[in-house]
Amino acid sequence: MLRYSQHRFPGRLITVEGIDGSGKSTQLALLHRWLAGEGYPVRFSEWNSSALVKQITSRGKKKQILTPTTFCLTHAADFADRVEHDVIPALRSGGIVLSDRYIYTAFARDVVRGVDPQWVRRVYRFAVKPTLAFYFRVPLDVALGRILGGRNALKYYEAGMDLDLSNDVEESFKIFQSKILKQYDALVKEFGLIVIDATMPIEEQQAQMRALVKDKLAGLKRIN
Repeated sequence: MLRYSQHRFPGRLITVEGIDGSGKSTQLALLHRWLAGEGYPVRFSEWNSSALVKQITSRGKKKQILTPTTFCLTHAADFADRVEHDVIPALRSGGIVLSDRYIYTAFARDVVRGVDPQWVRRVYRFAVKPTLAFYFRVPLDVALGRILGGRNALKYYEAGMDLDLSNDVEESFKIFQSKILKQYDALVKEFGLIVIDATMPIEEQQAQMRALVKDKLAGLKRIN
């Protein structure tokens, strides 16, 4: 199997993964605030946020015309653009990059949508290995409750409605996300993701993250 490689830049790359409603974005935001407060140069990168590709993906989602392959390739193009213009320059300059989702999102979601696992890995073979990769594991019912507690409805692709798993959106979400959970569990073993119990209090999760991140900060220059 083709593997991504350990980067040789002076900076650090820290990523978070988890199904929707896992709380990973909240934890990454808290980590960002802490690192910035400690004086480290920090850059944030988010899945599906490249200005070059985001509008195309948004139109495809709105019209519900994305196939599993086009979904994979548009996200890969988004990722490649961010790696080239955001991630690598920040790592080269000795900064810390915090990434809300990384290649493991593709390895989980695209495979559940029926894309060949080895093909997806080859598509992302240019990616660099994170310094730390966290996976926030959460039960489906907890994740669903958190999502619906913040908005009125589930999104079409978020619930896997494109896969004809169920006509009921909540049932489709549970089936789709349960399949993604299985993929993540396999990725934990394959890539050594660090599992965080996302049902713990927010403060305890953050304390675990900071302790592990702090061990990786030796040698980094602060800006103040």
